[in-house]
Amino acid sequence: MNLPTPAARPAVGVLLPRDLPAAAVLPYARRAERLGFDELWVVEDLGFRGGVAQAAAVLAATERIRVGIGILPAAARNPAFAAMEVATLEALFPGRTDVGVGHGMPGWMRSVGAWPARPLALLEAWTAALRDLLEGRTVTTAPDSPVRLDGVALDPSALPAARPRLLAGVRGPRSLAAAGRVFDGTVLAEPVTPEYARAAREQIAAAGPHRLVAYNAASVHDDEAAALDAVRPGLAWIGEPDWAPHLAPLPFGEDVARLRADCASREEFALRLPDTWVRQLAVAGTPEGARERVAGLAAAGVDVSVLIPSDPDPVAALEGLARVLEDEGGDDGAASR
Repeated sequence: MNLPTPAARPAVGVLLPRDLPAAAVLPYARRAERLGFDELWVVEDLGFRGGVAQAAAVLAATERIRVGIGILPAAARNPAFAAMEVATLEALFPGRTDVGVGHGMPGWMRSVGAWPARPLALLEAWTAALRDLLEGRTVTTAPDSPVRLDGVALDPSALPAARPRLLAGVRGPRSLAAAGRVFDGTVLAEPVTPEYARAAREQIAAAGPHRLVAYNAASVHDDEAAALDAVRPGLAWIGEPDWAPHLAPLPFGEDVARLRADCASREEFALRLPDTWVRQLAVAGTPEGARERVAGLAAAGVDVSVLIPSDPDPVAALEGLARVLEDEGGDDGAASR
């Protein structure tokens, strides 16, 4: 394949939708790579597809694009067996994998009997063990640790040349602070506004380099109104309690919560969102407007913007989203690839 080299612009990735038909998964990944996206992130949501299996398939089907796993719930896997999976990906496809780790959605984790008594303590201990194993150390945990390992190590033949990046998929202030202590980066779930990115950076307070990945519902059309309408379903969950950290830094955050409380359904809420709010809660609009939004996120500390296709046909939506990759004059040529 003749693959383009990403231009000097803010890094842009795309999300692999969790419900994309299986037959479309690898064509979607290959098309994202050909269009010039820097990264592709796969989803591990309960009841859909496994994150590690998707990442392995996508890495094998592509040549350049980085693949992120967003996210592995720590309590769902023993860190030793997770280390085996992650080490295998990194050894087979060096330097192309980022691994997101988080608490998992509490409701999902409780439904499978895996919600821990101390979620944050588990996440920190689990990640520290994973990191040590991937770096070739033998791990024995303390008696009071929520993680139990006794003299566990990966065989030298299984170790990758370098440890992949580990990113925290979290949102609360205490968890963000832990991300700054333990992880190489953080994955922020949608919506990520510049205000939320700055607030998250302050709460992370990492002593060294820390990669910030931001998910956002996205739609790009020549007609801005069409893009705003298309992206609304991707905003239907905003305003519910779990989204409070996303809204707190916004001047209209309390208004969003009030509107959500006034609506009988998520669908009604999405339809009643004012266009001015939609513009700020998503990457949506004309190609020029979407590029400006991505640039604004980068200026706020976002290292890579991951776009979530909101149009009914995610594969077809890739073409429109790729217009964010063009320079303002269109010479970068995503449309011509």
